[in-house]
Amino acid sequence: MELHFSGLLTALATFFTIGLFHPLVIKGEYYFGVKCWWAFLIVGIATICASLFIEEKFCSTLLAVIGASSLWGIGELFHQRKRVEKGWFPKRPNGHISLRKKHNA
Repeated sequence: MELHFSGLLTALATFFTIGLFHPLVIKGEYYFGVKCWWAFLIVGIATICASLFIEEKFCSTLLAVIGASSLWGIGELFHQRKRVEKGWFPKRPNGHISLRKKHNA
């Protein structure tokens, strides 16, 4: 009997990818607010597009899972903001980091 581990490896990789994106969403909202949604969008689109050009099935699948998790993370950023407003997660004391340069007067 021959065992095939590709399904199990894909499941583990998916589990760890989702586990990675959970704190990325929390930290992203904490430090940047929902303004960092575009970074999740770029990563999501780039990895999904890259998955289309990778012939090896496991790598292609992993890139697609990363892309889907990144796109899902956009919605989770906005949900995270609501969770912070409800007091379920800490709010950054000094506000979010500005993504724009401050001009001195």
